Amino acid sequence: MKSIFEYRDYHLYLQDYYDERKRLGAFSWREFCRNAGFSSPNFLKLVSMGQSKLSKIKACQVAKSMGLVEYEEQYFYQLVAFGNAETVDAQRAAFLEMQRIALEHQVRVVDKDAFQYYESWKYPVIRELAPLMPGANPRDLAEECKEYVSAEEVRDVLAFLVKAGFLKKEDEKVYSQTSQTVVGSKEALPVAIRAMHKEMAIMAARAVDRYSAEERFFNGATLSVNRDGYNKIVEEIKSCCKRVVAIANECKSLDQVCRVNFQFFPVTNKIVEKKHA
Repeated sequence: MKSIFEYRDYHLYLQDYYDERKRLGAFSWREFCRNAGFSSPNFLKLVSMGQSKLSKIKACQVAKSMGLVEYEEQYFYQLVAFGNAETVDAQRAAFLEMQRIALEHQVRVVDKDAFQYYESWKYPVIRELAPLMPGANPRDLAEECKEYVSAEEVRDVLAFLVKAGFLKKEDEKVYSQTSQTVVGSKEALPVAIRAMHKEMAIMAARAVDRYSAEERFFNGATLSVNRDGYNKIVEEIKSCCKRVVAIANECKSLDQVCRVNFQFFPVTNKIVEKKHA
């Protein structure tokens, strides 16, 4: 069975634990529940299927029944908190604590690079900017950014991008992009990306007044749709995004880094069909 530190979904961890115990000998969900102090013989099976959740107290009972101790037990509690979180902030707090516990015990967290990359606008922007300015020092790069960033921050960002494989250092102060893509688990990556979306949306709002109409482009439409129409528009936006990236990839003599935001979101509740007096 994989190390607990490789899991981002506690439901899956419980299922894998059960499967491993079953493989090694006679074991049942009933026995698993009894060992954890639950009267229902199928409770943990429902949890593993995502049909029920573990509370903090129940998570403690389950951890002890599985023989988790010290940092593994603490990691399991944060894994449960991450899976049960109802807000992005709560998810982020739990995930960062999972990272801390794993790194303190020299365990590699597979999502760490992806999570950090989306933690701030600085990472994707510096990744694009550095290759455009061969020979530039961190202060030079910082001064070309529209949003404030210190030279020290740029130095740290460059070090991370090289270490994580997003940039290749060709020579002193000369960088080139690699084909490295940002990957992470389906549970953790959306949490990081949501933080980036919020940060970029704030920057877009400032851009309305910061730049003239010749320097930025804003457009939008307010419209009514059903689920089928919504899905078709989402696919159209995805296709458009791919075409935009393709156009950028064909550009030569690059001289600026820009950001494109695609935003499509509800501004009303779903309307239930009913007669109004």
